[in-house]
Amino acid sequence: MRNSMRGWGSGLIGVIIFSGSLPATRVAVGDFSPVFLTSARALIAAVLAALLLGFGGRRRPSRADLPALFVVALGVVVGFPLLTALALQHVTAAHSIVFIGLLPLATALFGVLRGGERPKPAFWLFAGVGAALVSGFALAQAGAASLRGDLLMVAAVLVCGLGYAEGARLSRRLGGWQVISWALVLALPFMGALAFLTVPTGWGAIGAPAWAGLAYVSVFSMLVGFVFWYRGLALGGIAGVGQLQLLQPFFGLALAALLLGEPVAPAMVAITLGVVACVAGARRFA
Repeated sequence: MRNSMRGWGSGLIGVIIFSGSLPATRVAVGDFSPVFLTSARALIAAVLAALLLGFGGRRRPSRADLPALFVVALGVVVGFPLLTALALQHVTAAHSIVFIGLLPLATALFGVLRGGERPKPAFWLFAGVGAALVSGFALAQAGAASLRGDLLMVAAVLVCGLGYAEGARLSRRLGGWQVISWALVLALPFMGALAFLTVPTGWGAIGAPAWAGLAYVSVFSMLVGFVFWYRGLALGGIAGVGQLQLLQPFFGLALAALLLGEPVAPAMVAITLGVVACVAGARRFA
């Protein structure tokens, strides 16, 4: 029970960190190309991860761990960042939240397929209602749709859910920060070469907001958030803790209200309470 509570607490911290990822990416792709942004954020995070692994004196993963680490790298180091960066050239950050509301269901599905979890039937009811609430609210707030952007976001959700589930499975043996660190190091040669090939031709035209967005997604979205997230999934269960991501859009809106002074509509408060109830129900039956 204590491990479960620690898992949910750690997962919640991860979700709060991730809540700034899409807005930061949206700002960064204004001046950086999606491919360079994806490779640069992975490169920066991989250098930090290598320092962490070297300082901690951790042993290398076994050969049997390498296929799973490749899946994690493809899902959360390459796939999700690149696909969302490409999508955010066609849709707004608000519209992308529609699909983030489906990520907990994708994570739970891969948790069943890859992690061997078996949530109770009531879990899927609460998870589905929560996803519907988030998607409905986000759709009402979203801008114009784009078929290309929507398809890219669907693909991003699927590869991310797989990367979450596979990383959580590995975290039970290796530890949360070691999994994301080794996945980043594994992808370092490819992402470093890609960053070199797509480097911007003119640095002077890149504004401070884009640099800030790159810094956030490199340090927090790509490394620090995953330390807490994978630990939470491993301790509290992939399917159950994964439902915490239903709260991510509302954390983002709350941060916007606190930092930017944007108004918070009563509908947001009501739906947030409904989502919290769904998360609590999912936790009960996970």
